[in-house]
Amino acid sequence: MNAGKKKGSGRVTKAEYEALAAFRYSLRQFLHFSEDAAASAGLTPRQYQALLAIKGFPGRDAATIGELAEQLQIAHHSAVGLVDRLGLHKLVIREPSAQDRRQVYVCLTARGMEVLDKLANSHKEELRRLGPRLNSIVNELNRQS
Repeated sequence: MNAGKKKGSGRVTKAEYEALAAFRYSLRQFLHFSEDAAASAGLTPRQYQALLAIKGFPGRDAATIGELAEQLQIAHHSAVGLVDRLGLHKLVIREPSAQDRRQVYVCLTARGMEVLDKLANSHKEELRRLGPRLNSIVNELNRQS
């Protein structure tokens, strides 16, 4: 009877609810870890996310304010304020583009890189710890579909 059923259609089974709840719980555990790790480094979670988005921007180690706003899913003016605060902590600097002087990139300072490295390493360790559980849950949901 389930052979012709489209993925995502029909009733959600008890097992699927349990898997979804377990996945949400594991994600929340990771986010809670991340919030605590950022706070222990003297940052807000959003500040850590900004440093990570800047360094992890595809193809380069810098991002424009607009790109950062998009990556963090925040308003442009909120990204400006965030970059201003990170700049006050000497974690980022603004650098004009060599090709277009109207374009400004946000780059990490040496201090920003040091803080990000420590946080990223601890996040990698936490993901290694939680990863097998998350993979198991996703695999279980895929088997049930």
